[in-house]
Amino acid sequence: MSAPQTDDDWRKHSPEFREPNLSKNLKLVERLQKVAARYRRTPGEIAIAWTLRLPAVTGAIVGARNARQTEGVMRAGELKLTPQDIAEIEGTAAAHAGR
Repeated sequence: MSAPQTDDDWRKHSPEFREPNLSKNLKLVERLQKVAARYRRTPGEIAIAWTLRLPAVTGAIVGARNARQTEGVMRAGELKLTPQDIAEIEGTAAAHAGR
């Protein structure tokens, strides 16, 4: 994730891309990368699988820039995270609760 560079960059005005939220978000990205490495998947695929496991979630609206990303999105729907994976991700995500 890069820092906003220009005045018209929407990230410059988003609290998610300013401290202290930026550091918290980057910690979550790092956790997703670690889980993804175990599965040889992308962090995005792990994030999608983590979201889809919730009973109240019936679908995820995601974007893709190319066919490879679309394939990853489809594979994420088939991925079943372990309780340990979920605990790791949610432990890091819990740091966001204090916002």
